[in-house]
Amino acid sequence: MPTDRPNGSLYTKIDNGVATVEFGHPASNSFVSELLERLTNEFDKLSGNDSVSLIVLKSEGDRAFCAGASFDELVAISNLEEGKAFFSGFANVINAMRKCPKPIIGRVQGKTVGGGVGLAAACDYVYATVDAAIKLSEISIGIGPFVIAPAVERKMGKAALAELSFNPTEWKNAYWAKEKGLFAKVFDSISEMDKELDFHVQKLATYNPSALAEMKRILWEGTGHWDDLLAKRAEISGKLALSPDTKTALEKFKK
Repeated sequence: MPTDRPNGSLYTKIDNGVATVEFGHPASNSFVSELLERLTNEFDKLSGNDSVSLIVLKSEGDRAFCAGASFDELVAISNLEEGKAFFSGFANVINAMRKCPKPIIGRVQGKTVGGGVGLAAACDYVYATVDAAIKLSEISIGIGPFVIAPAVERKMGKAALAELSFNPTEWKNAYWAKEKGLFAKVFDSISEMDKELDFHVQKLATYNPSALAEMKRILWEGTGHWDDLLAKRAEISGKLALSPDTKTALEKFKK
């Protein structure tokens, strides 16, 4: 994977009604703020594209799916405004995914942490491999998964959210995530997953787009307040990021 892309990459390919959105970053497909903004805008753009019936969300490479938000940007937060803006990145993406009328199919090929778990939870149907272990590590560095919590709870339930949040150093395997509802299917290899995923989305894309959109709307009923909710959660996270306890934890984590 190239190492000269500090702001990451984002590519979209549209074929037979299916938009495949691929994000990438040299640091285990983590997200800097600019890349989160670009992804938010991409979902907004695809929402209004009548030639697209559904979206596949994937990341680069064959290792980590997503390492969450940029650690370097988190460490650099120096005031509340910066903190809220930083944590609003995933809030905006999740809300864009929620409002997008096209079903979003996630492809999770490897480990995913923090905001990456939130992205998977905001998808409407998720394919994964056996290597797709998950973890919410936020508590261990003095913050919490507050912004993504509504998406994770909606998909996996409050008990699973608590289990992930209060054991922030433990990886949960892909079959645990499937049992809790985050993943729909788990495969032994990327090639097996991609073969089944391609067959499924090509078939889905032939169905009535209005029916797909209506089903998605029904699945997301009761989330209309999330614009305000996630903004408030981003502010809570921003405040905590400035606390002495968090700054100390981040310094230890850096070392």
